Amino acid sequence: MSSRSTIEWTDATWNPVRGCAKVSTGCKHCYAETFAERFRGVPGHPYEHGFDLRLVPHKLPEPLTWHSPKTVFVNSMSDLFQERVPLSYVERVCRVMELGDWHTYQVLTKRAEEMRDALNGPLSFAGRLPHVWWGVSVEDRKFGLPRIDSLRETTASVRFLSVEPLLQDLGEINLSGIDWVIVGGESGRGARPMEPGWVLSIRDQCEAAGVAFFFKQWGGQRKAVLGREINGRTYNAMPERQVKAAPTTHDRSRLVETARGWARQYAATADESKNSPFHALLS
Repeated sequence: MSSRSTIEWTDATWNPVRGCAKVSTGCKHCYAETFAERFRGVPGHPYEHGFDLRLVPHKLPEPLTWHSPKTVFVNSMSDLFQERVPLSYVERVCRVMELGDWHTYQVLTKRAEEMRDALNGPLSFAGRLPHVWWGVSVEDRKFGLPRIDSLRETTASVRFLSVEPLLQDLGEINLSGIDWVIVGGESGRGARPMEPGWVLSIRDQCEAAGVAFFFKQWGGQRKAVLGREINGRTYNAMPERQVKAAPTTHDRSRLVETARGWARQYAATADESKNSPFHALLS
């Protein structure tokens, strides 16, 4: 989407996949769906197909073109581990992250079991990359807490939780193996309330466990009014990022061309066969 982001815990967003499907209560007021559906049917717009799932291979090289190191939220407008996203495409996304190792990537999913199986199996190389952080969404006890167990079983150098929107008191959380917790309330029209006690409980548990705690927002229909302070203090802790300079312009150009070659392969595959797993998702 953009080399700049207004999301408090990242610098940039990158969307080689667009669109998603609801899987839990946390999806009810999906900001990405609301945004995308505004442009359904607008010819030539990136979201001409609304929030329908689409692969976007021409976006694969994007982070390799950025010369300054950034934290990059991967698929802010989708979920990389959806069933219909071919594993071979997920691998190419991971290979781009492997090449672009001057950035720090933040991959977030609600499909925790699918991510676990991929990173413990055919994509284990990606789980070992120190500059890629793997996270799951946690909105409530029923859907969210089991994802933490799956994440804990996942090969990953850095594991994080996005507890947003926080919809109920989560009680005692097992934070072993977790490096970072983001907490935030739902925002926008119809935003469901978040109680201060729920937030304080998670903050205190993170402090006791030595886990970095980041408070994103109180939320509400006008989130700017309530802000993001807890008792007059902001919480911006994050895991330590590896520091690496970007390659020279010449070297980055070679990496970009490699990723462009992958993008061309997907387009050619889709054109050659209507039975290709990419055909419908690229059309």
